[in-house]
Amino acid sequence: MPVPVPRKVIALVGFMGCGKTTVGHMLAERLGWRFMDLDTRIVERTGSSIVDIFRRHGEPGFREIEAEVLDRVLGETAERGFSAVFALGGGTLTRPENLGRLRQFGATLVWLDCPIDDLLKRCAGVTDRPLFRDETSFRRLFEERLPLYSQADYRVDATSEPAQVVERILTLARLTAVEA
Repeated sequence: MPVPVPRKVIALVGFMGCGKTTVGHMLAERLGWRFMDLDTRIVERTGSSIVDIFRRHGEPGFREIEAEVLDRVLGETAERGFSAVFALGGGTLTRPENLGRLRQFGATLVWLDCPIDDLLKRCAGVTDRPLFRDETSFRRLFEERLPLYSQADYRVDATSEPAQVVERILTLARLTAVEA
C-alpha cells in the first residue's frame, strides 16, 4: 500500500503590486514545488480576463468565481498530493470563507508587505487591475485590506528585489522545516 505523500501549501497574500506572482514563481522553484497563480487559474477557467470578469459580473461575481477556483486548486493539491506555492489575489481574503478554507487545508499564509507609496509606483500605468482607479481609492482599499493581510501566519518585508524576498521567506523557521 503506497504511503501518502504529505502536501504543503504556502499561500502568498498582499496588496496588488507587492510581488506575489514573481516571488511565488521563484519560491516554488527554490522549493521544487508547483506554483499556482489564482488569477491565472481564474482566467483559464472562465476564458476571460480579470478586467472583463469585473466588467461583466462586478466584484461580487468575481469573488464567487475566485472562491470556486480556490476550492478547485486546493482540491487538486490534496487529490494529487503535491506541495505548492499559491499566489492569491489581492482581495481573496475579503471573503472570510476563503481564509477558513486555507486554514482548514493547513496552508501557511505569508503576507508580502510593502509600503503604499512603493505599491503605487509599481502599479502606475498598469491597466489590468480593475480596482486601481485612482490614488485615493487605491489608498482607501489598501487601508481596508490591511487587517485581512495581518491574519497571515507571517509578514515579510517585500520592498527589496524578489530574490531577497524569497530568501526572507525561506528563513522563516516553520517554512524551512517544510522544505525538508
